[in-house]
Amino acid sequence: MNRVPDSVPDHGSTEESAASGAASSENVSLSGPEILTFGCRLNTWESEVMRTHAQGLGEQAQGDVIIVNTCAVTGEAERQARQAIRRAHRRNPDARIVVTGCAAQIDPDRWAALPGVTRVLGNEEKLKAESWSPAAMAEPRAVSDIMAARETAAHLVTEFAGRTRAFVQVQQGCDHRCTFCIIPFGRGPSRSVPVGAVVEQVRALVQSGYREVVLTGVDMTSWGADLPGRPALGQLCRRVLRLVPELERLRLSSVDPVEIDEDVWQLLELEPRFMPYLHLSLQAGSDMILKRMKRRHLAQDAAAVVARARALRPDIGIGADVIAGFPTEDEALFEETRRFLAEQALPYLHVFPYSERPGTPAARMRAVPVPERRARAAILRDVGVQAAARYHAGLLGRPLRVLMETPTTGHSEQFAPVRLAEGEAGVGEIVTLMPVAVDGVGLVAERI
Repeated sequence: MNRVPDSVPDHGSTEESAASGAASSENVSLSGPEILTFGCRLNTWESEVMRTHAQGLGEQAQGDVIIVNTCAVTGEAERQARQAIRRAHRRNPDARIVVTGCAAQIDPDRWAALPGVTRVLGNEEKLKAESWSPAAMAEPRAVSDIMAARETAAHLVTEFAGRTRAFVQVQQGCDHRCTFCIIPFGRGPSRSVPVGAVVEQVRALVQSGYREVVLTGVDMTSWGADLPGRPALGQLCRRVLRLVPELERLRLSSVDPVEIDEDVWQLLELEPRFMPYLHLSLQAGSDMILKRMKRRHLAQDAAAVVARARALRPDIGIGADVIAGFPTEDEALFEETRRFLAEQALPYLHVFPYSERPGTPAARMRAVPVPERRARAAILRDVGVQAAARYHAGLLGRPLRVLMETPTTGHSEQFAPVRLAEGEAGVGEIVTLMPVAVDGVGLVAERI
């Protein structure tokens, strides 16, 4: 997965995709056309690339263009995008609506048929400057075979509309085939952005005033597998921190539990600029369900990751994506996941009811009734709420460095939500606050 104020977890490995991209949209007025963004952090970054490219349309043309960057991770994400398109068309029937993103890549005909849609762009095409020329805008469709993609171009983005932390794409696509996930068919095979391009992008963002950068991708921990020497993600993080010493905070989006490399662990333990937060592409706490999902970890593997992280950084914030009501999940298997989450006490759960994705193996498995999926999701969310309350209570009385996203709210290094008890701070500033109470959202803090 995109909201203002920022939130991090959401698109990491297909991980992140499968459970998390459910339905957040962004409509921020900045120079350029109106852009509605759904789904993951990668889409947020790509929307800013499109905003830059679309400047070439000219001011008059921009006012008549609405870009909808879709997500295909759940049926709900697609439904919300369709609703947004219909609303935009009713609000401005003369506007040209350009639909792109994973849902458009997978089924362009469906999106082209919606009222007001004049152009459908694939995920490769949307990032090309030539796709946004006035001449190209006259073409109703440009969608190539995403499975033929073999590299990811770097793009320099220096501003994120309405956001205090910036996102940098380091990886694209996924080579894994989890049984519930359609995203590989929207994003194509895994390919990495070279170190130099990532460093250049981070440096430009810091020069633009961003204090925190989040590295993001579709399957983050696969970064480097297609580059010379097959470097690992932790090596990329080390290079960024060393070559951009003025960067104050570096954070990762979602990661696959079994692919966290040793350099990431060392940074987590020893590097103060590497944020003490992990968001895991967990999906379930039942070994049987994990096997049927075709995940690469079992519950004990995830538990070992959590234990190691807490041993290195006892204050670490940990989140996870979880799917409730996966096909064949009976009461006993659901209880295994509920018990696992309760035992691990993960404070930041992103829980979503399973959503069938046509063409995936899971869509052919014995389904759990939709009302039961929703009920189970609610139970798991409550487990997360209780864990968050305990975790936040454990942070009381210790100074926290908080990146302010509004004059009164922000997130700590551990990604704990923090609200000023009184007064205000500058948006984008990093301030030291003392948490004095826990409320229904996170921590209430005072200036030190």
